[in-house]
Amino acid sequence: MRWQGRRASTNVENRRGARGGVGLAGGGLGTILIIGLMLYMSGGDPSILVDSGVLDPAGPVVDGPASPEETEQTQFVSVVLADTEDVWNALFQQEGRNYVEPKLVIFRGMVQSACGRASASVGPFYCPMDQDVYLDLQFFDELHQRFGAAGDFAQAYVIAHEVGHHVQKLVGMSDEVHSEQQRLDEAGANRLSVRLELQADYLAGVWAHHIQKTKQVLEPGDIDEALNAANAIGDDRLQKQAQGTVVPDSFTHGTSAQRIRWFKKGFETGDFDGANQLFELAYERL
Repeated sequence: MRWQGRRASTNVENRRGARGGVGLAGGGLGTILIIGLMLYMSGGDPSILVDSGVLDPAGPVVDGPASPEETEQTQFVSVVLADTEDVWNALFQQEGRNYVEPKLVIFRGMVQSACGRASASVGPFYCPMDQDVYLDLQFFDELHQRFGAAGDFAQAYVIAHEVGHHVQKLVGMSDEVHSEQQRLDEAGANRLSVRLELQADYLAGVWAHHIQKTKQVLEPGDIDEALNAANAIGDDRLQKQAQGTVVPDSFTHGTSAQRIRWFKKGFETGDFDGANQLFELAYERL
């Protein structure tokens, strides 16, 4: 992805020097895999983990200056966020809507959001209560080393997915889904969660379509990087990796194949309105 020398967003807040910490109660890699893997890319509410006692507020102090690599990553994140601003401002204007640009908070180790206090182990997330995106830059290393999804456009996909959750919030889709989930059993609520996550993948694809159409910044292999990342974080693959079995009724994000399909569909069509198809199709056809 050609990003150097382009406009950077001013909506990036750097909290990497903030003191404080959050640890996982019980600790250990197994806990992180089971909980952290399932929350990656969720756009969910990390306060659920705080309230349930999964996150222990007594953690290590996290501080220190940014490394040269972190500084470059911050610049990259700022440019990608600016690209999302350009695309969604234009698409919302076409729909006669006003796009409210989200803030992206970069942190290290832990962060306090309006949704609660969360550690880096939950992965990138969107907090609908303050309408901000939260990202620990070390997740990019996890994406590459643990999930085998390398490349700058894989990282851009992560950001675009979380911004997709912000788009859902602005158009009222996420509030509508969350309200409906309160009236359903767990399996039914999970099915709606899958649709919401796949819609965020679709919207990430719509963003990629329009950023290429308007700025021609994609390079050979970039879309493959995004598809590889989508494949790596499917519920079926993550469950198999974390617990050795796959339980479809517990899916909250969609299978690898579904995530790939809907990102590709968004990228191929660039159709903002097409996102609604996810809530019109039978579940088996997702």
